[in-house]
Amino acid sequence: MRRKPLAQLLAAAGLMATTVPLLTATQATAAGAEAAYLKQKPNWQRCAADQPAAYECATLKVPLDYRRPEGRKIDLAISRIKSTNPAKRQGILLSNPGGPGGPGLDMPLLMHQQMPANVRDQYDLIGFDPRGVGKSSPITCGLTEAEQNFDRAYRPGTYAADVAWARTVADKCREKSGDVLRHITTRNTARDMDTVRAVLGEKKTSFVGYSYGTYLGAVYSQMFPQRTDRFVLDSAVDPQRAWRGMIQVWATEAEPAYQRWTRWAAERNAAYGLGSTPEAVSKTFWGLVAQADRKPIDFFGSKLKGDDIRAGRALFFYPQQASDVIKQLKAAAEGKPMPKNQAAADDLRKLLPGTLIADAYAGRATGAEPGVPADNGSAVFWAVVCGDTAAWPRYTEQYARDAAADKKKYPLYGDMASNIKPCAFWDRPAEAATPMNKPANVLTVQNEWDSQTPLVSGQGMHRALKGSRMVLAAGGEGHAVYLFDPRSCVNAPVNDYLATGRLPAKDLTCKNPPADASRRVAPSPSQDRQPMPFPQGTPRF
Repeated sequence: MRRKPLAQLLAAAGLMATTVPLLTATQATAAGAEAAYLKQKPNWQRCAADQPAAYECATLKVPLDYRRPEGRKIDLAISRIKSTNPAKRQGILLSNPGGPGGPGLDMPLLMHQQMPANVRDQYDLIGFDPRGVGKSSPITCGLTEAEQNFDRAYRPGTYAADVAWARTVADKCREKSGDVLRHITTRNTARDMDTVRAVLGEKKTSFVGYSYGTYLGAVYSQMFPQRTDRFVLDSAVDPQRAWRGMIQVWATEAEPAYQRWTRWAAERNAAYGLGSTPEAVSKTFWGLVAQADRKPIDFFGSKLKGDDIRAGRALFFYPQQASDVIKQLKAAAEGKPMPKNQAAADDLRKLLPGTLIADAYAGRATGAEPGVPADNGSAVFWAVVCGDTAAWPRYTEQYARDAAADKKKYPLYGDMASNIKPCAFWDRPAEAATPMNKPANVLTVQNEWDSQTPLVSGQGMHRALKGSRMVLAAGGEGHAVYLFDPRSCVNAPVNDYLATGRLPAKDLTCKNPPADASRRVAPSPSQDRQPMPFPQGTPRF
């Protein structure tokens, strides 16, 4: 059995680029005759027999390269649920669930179910699988499961193997999807969004984006400021950190989350037995890491090494969840029996990051559908994070230096975050990264304790978009807030903004209750476990 990192088991949770001006859909229209692809009419059909009749799907043809709008086309799968109140309808609302590499075709189902009627009635809810993803001409790199894992601990003796892995991933992506790869970028996905707007006959676009979707929304707001209407950016990427810095921020912000957890667990030593002081709790944890390095710990049939345990850094943003898991890991390390009751074992399994998302998102994850390559999510992830920016170091020595230094500064995850990635060997981007220099009257939303786009990242997005407002849920735990946490204090101001188009007069901080058990175990906003549109496997954005 292939050894998996704890992050998967314990959760069941960018040299200068050559810039060539590209014609946008708006510019093509303004330049003269409207481009042919903008004249197409969607052929709406019921998405599936087991889905509501109101949930319709269609496929558009969009330019692979917007510099050559009459050239090669790729598919863009879109979906919609139309407003049933024409008197109140004011436009379209697109959405993106994150990734890069997450399919978003099902997003209208979630939005329709969870939005209050006074918001929902104003929009045709539009979903889409971004270019290269899912049903939108999916790409592949032909990666094995092992090659998709980028939680690689730095050690001088194994660094050559890490370099070989990174080079192999880049080479395989180039071999399998080289003619398409350089066009799978955030800027081109933003152009696709504007194509959807134009084809649907709308003057402006409204949008709700989560995680990576916040960066996509921000890029759209800078490329098409006159087309940007009501934009909600939930759990935001810091544009200044795209993209190596966004992986590194997982390490820097895991440390305060870890310290918070040690305090929490120490206060509840009677229940968890991990130590009566934060220092004692930390000693217990690092003792388990050291023990697993000497001899892997059998944890529900998987042999965990110390690096696998450290890779579970996202766990510590949820103190109760982390305490439950580390308590059981400690018991396993001591040779105590695992829960024999299947329900108890399943409950613990739900605390593991991989199954957390897989259970809630069953059957819709990228690679789970016929015709979608198993590595599609990973292929798109690298295409975007490597192709969006030229800021990735090109010298392998720098990654080794950074990883060694960050292992000391951020012992939980620092070396894994800064270790070499395939972007070191990627072809140079076709375009420069998008500058954030235009006003954007958007609303950003953030939980205080978010493992994937931590608070400092959300604050960075807010600073970057002049004119934006931020709603912060103090004490809020979890990644993705609006509609995904029905008890969150951010829901009311977001609904008000989407309903009226008026931003709050100033930034808001509201007090969020601690995440309840259902939020920790399965971050689904509904009791019937509405499918989650977040990609599974190795954590992304």
